[in-house]
Amino acid sequence: MTQPTNPNQQTQTQAAGETLAILPPGSTSRDVLDALSRMIDREGLRIGDRLPPEVDIARRLGIGRAKVREALTSWQSMGIVVRNKKAGTRLAAEVAANAIHLPVTMKLEAESLLRTHAVRRPLEVEAVRLAARNRSPQDAAIITTRVSELMQVYGSNTDWRPADDLFHRAIYEACGNPLFGQLIQQIQQGFKEVYEAPLGKPHLGHETIPLHPPLAQAIAEGNEAEATRLMDEILSIVEAEIRQVLETKND
Repeated sequence: MTQPTNPNQQTQTQAAGETLAILPPGSTSRDVLDALSRMIDREGLRIGDRLPPEVDIARRLGIGRAKVREALTSWQSMGIVVRNKKAGTRLAAEVAANAIHLPVTMKLEAESLLRTHAVRRPLEVEAVRLAARNRSPQDAAIITTRVSELMQVYGSNTDWRPADDLFHRAIYEACGNPLFGQLIQQIQQGFKEVYEAPLGKPHLGHETIPLHPPLAQAIAEGNEAEATRLMDEILSIVEAEIRQVLETKND
């Protein structure tokens, strides 16, 4: 009979899940991942080890199986686990919980945000380039108005994000291809769900606002090179903020 490659693997598989505890009512899939991360750390599971079946996780956590499936699907999309109907769910990457400094899910969300940002960058840069090339006088006037409205609320106690959203929507409308706006806004919605909750940074991008007036001017003047340079600088600042949050949480 073939022996397990990891001599502890059979014991770990049998014991996996013993440290899971009932979650409070209203717990989210993110709470499920937090609980699984702690379980993996406490029980010493490694790459290749099997997680408990979904039904067992749901029973031990006191939640519905659908919530467990949603959480594991999230991990699967990030390459943390692999799932197979016959073999079950196995770890595909190391997960080390740090309950004091950084919940694993927060770290994974931040890293996921960086990957999403890498997809967003070329779309945003191309959108401003096309806006500078294709803008009409009316488009330029709207962009100028939107950036003025943005700067009026910037630095005040007023939430500047709605004004920022309107400014960028004006750029997408000016670029001449509605798909840019649709794709970027879908990505941006995912951004908001991450940086407002697990990262605790509702004002991510605040430091980029002073670059918006020159960006608006470059687009209005049809200066493609300057518009793309400024947009790239804005996105670099946002990326640096995300990395700073991740490093701070790891300190």
